[in-house]
Amino acid sequence: MIKIITIIGARPQIIKASAISRAIKENYKDDIEEIIVHTGQHYDKNMSEVFFTELSIPRPKYNLGVGSSKHGEQTAKMIEGIENILETEKPNAIILYGDTNSTLSGAIAASKIHVPIVHIEAGLRSFDKYMPEEINRIMCDHASTLLFSPTKAGYNNLIREGFSKEINEKPSMNMPNIYHCGDIMYDNTLHFSNFINVRETNLSKYGKDFILCTIHRNTNTDDKIRLSAIFNAINEISKTEKIIIPLHPRTKKMMPLTLGESFSKEIENNSNIEIIDPVSFLDMIYLEKNSKLILTDSGGVQKEAYYLEKPCVILRKQTEWIEIVECANAVLADADYNTILNSVENYIINPPKSYPKLFGDGNAAKFICQEIIKCLG
Repeated sequence: MIKIITIIGARPQIIKASAISRAIKENYKDDIEEIIVHTGQHYDKNMSEVFFTELSIPRPKYNLGVGSSKHGEQTAKMIEGIENILETEKPNAIILYGDTNSTLSGAIAASKIHVPIVHIEAGLRSFDKYMPEEINRIMCDHASTLLFSPTKAGYNNLIREGFSKEINEKPSMNMPNIYHCGDIMYDNTLHFSNFINVRETNLSKYGKDFILCTIHRNTNTDDKIRLSAIFNAINEISKTEKIIIPLHPRTKKMMPLTLGESFSKEIENNSNIEIIDPVSFLDMIYLEKNSKLILTDSGGVQKEAYYLEKPCVILRKQTEWIEIVECANAVLADADYNTILNSVENYIINPPKSYPKLFGDGNAAKFICQEIIKCLG
């Protein structure tokens, strides 16, 4: 029996982990024991706790409860907590997702005491090292033993950085294995989208003729110029389109501070802008599936838009999912007022006609589990 420690610290990681947990439960429960550790990097009952229930994810055995703080302080607390757990549990491997401070902390803690690292979503690059996520993902990749890239572009990035294509029978941090395996979030979207239209939800009152918008990145929320440009564009779009915004706690907190009380109130009182509380993963899939266009600065929502064949206007300078931009199914609008407006108008008039299969066949989680058993057992 292989023992793995799964590190989660933010809502998207909880959702990603559900694909692996489900694959273990359904296919590998006699081969893999999974212990979940929640760092508490981001924790809100509406944005975390509900996911364990809704997605049938095993409850965390440990919660470090680190909370929000400066990058260095937060990362240091997580390294210490994760290292103690690894020394207690003595796992065969640690699974890390994506690019958060929890990812970086897990990579540092595990690599120092030679616990093999399995990095899911390896190879993704924005090519902007001013983004903390870029540093986190690069450092995690270069300390990992098994690296699973959801896209061919991610796999090619690893090759360019010196990783070998050779698959080792007994890989290590010095001789890692890299794979192009497809995206576990595509697994999840296929699995859960079957349920959303038969679930009872009060979101059905919004119908299907709306634009969905999410904003949460501190590069947007904490910058007066950027957030003002985004909400000015939203305000203008709302003259002809209904917009629904599941408002992230960070954005809610920062709006009056960054936009000013007057403009913030104007947005809140706009009858064509529906600001709602954060929603569960299944409700988010419901909104995405029933929207006609998505505005977002979220990496995960960009992909979900693509999976559900919705055009996406990305409120960032770069994206790790450059394939969806190259296919013309998404536009990098940054926080530019005119680009946002023009992109929305173009997509409403001329929506994309095809969505090529870029993210695998929906069986990425099973493949990852099989390789863990084969290489680390």
